[in-house]
Amino acid sequence: MPLSRRPLLLAAAASLGLPRLALGAAPIQFGYSAVTDFASVFVAATEGFFRRRKLDIELRFIPVNSTIPAALQSDALQIGGPTPSGFLQAVEGGLDLVAVAGGGVTAKDIVNTGLVARPGAGIVTAADCVGRKIGVPGLNAFLHITCRAWLKQQGVDHRRVQFVEVPFILQADLLRGGSLDATVTAEPFLTRLVDSGLAKVVSYYTTFLPDNRPTVLHVARRDWVQRNPEAVRAFREAVQEGAQFVRQPANEPRVRAALKQFLKLPAEVLAKVPITRPNATLTPDQLAYWVELMKDQDMLKTTPDVQRLIAK
Repeated sequence: MPLSRRPLLLAAAASLGLPRLALGAAPIQFGYSAVTDFASVFVAATEGFFRRRKLDIELRFIPVNSTIPAALQSDALQIGGPTPSGFLQAVEGGLDLVAVAGGGVTAKDIVNTGLVARPGAGIVTAADCVGRKIGVPGLNAFLHITCRAWLKQQGVDHRRVQFVEVPFILQADLLRGGSLDATVTAEPFLTRLVDSGLAKVVSYYTTFLPDNRPTVLHVARRDWVQRNPEAVRAFREAVQEGAQFVRQPANEPRVRAALKQFLKLPAEVLAKVPITRPNATLTPDQLAYWVELMKDQDMLKTTPDVQRLIAK
């Protein structure tokens, strides 16, 4: 993302209509999007892990994840959860952001994202995607990047596929009308598309990714982190406790209750949604994986110092 796009990022933040807060003001605004990758934060809120550490955290739903870096830059949010690609592109574009903790991570046995095709489209394998129109919820975002990587792994040139940006909520209508041949999607939308008969799963393609690679990061402005070290430490401890809570099978009913509260899922959908395993600890190697994947797709012009992008 070139430096010239920085004004666009700030304009995007203003369009969110979120309040501007002075540095260090309470409550701390945390921005999330509608995926289970934020389970450790949801649980930290519902189980009192933030409150126990005297943190006043207000969770704010952000419909378009790619706008989170802009909201952080404008101080509309103090901490937020962009995807790794969104974070790295924002940094290359000139925003001085750092990751304070990790969120959801990849796992080969979690099938909560995939490529689905409308019946009759004739898409069964990666090779069938050539020349077809495929929706992605965000161009150059997590699901788009990983789908292109999967196509390459299967011997398909992703440049021969027509990707179009389609928000999750519009995917069903465009598949039904034939405007899309297939779409890349995630839970809870994946289950809804399949159960309604509008689509069939072609591949749960993210299962090809290595385990324990971050799907979202918890990020803040560097100057905010420097001015609020105790809040950052407490936030990190709370989401670490939340991640441990989510990983305990006995806690699943309470985890799903937290998901219901913040994702507003119907009970029948919530019961089927796989829960992404969180890992609040973030390492340079985990970030370096995304740097290499993005450089392979010509998404980064420089190689960032990943050590510097993780708050101490």
